[in-house]
Amino acid sequence: MESLLYISAIIAAVAFAVLVIYLAITLKATQRTLNNVANTLEGLEKQMEGITSETTELLKKTNQLAEDVNQKTSKLDGIFDGAKGIGETIKDFNSSLRQLSTSITENAYRNKDQASQAVKWGAAMVDLWKKSKSK
Repeated sequence: MESLLYISAIIAAVAFAVLVIYLAITLKATQRTLNNVANTLEGLEKQMEGITSETTELLKKTNQLAEDVNQKTSKLDGIFDGAKGIGETIKDFNSSLRQLSTSITENAYRNKDQASQAVKWGAAMVDLWKKSKSK
């Protein structure tokens, strides 16, 4: 009976030793996995630092570009205002020409007899001048 007790103690000790060995192997594998994860995270952190600095530079350049565009746009406002003034001046000039044309047409229609008489006198004067010049 005593030998059974020793045998069961040895079996328990061997089982415990096997359990400890497998537990050690598992912990070692877990440690390697965690080390790999840590290395990966360090690499990722370095990459993120690079991305962050590049993003910051890109943001600065974008802000400078936006500022430059705003300055140039404000300079163009004067040109557009000038073009608007030129357009209004041309519109006023066209309106004045239209009024003058209307006025001349109305006066010519009202005084068509006098206008035809003036044209006849003008033609006669031109004929007299040509005759005097040819002599």
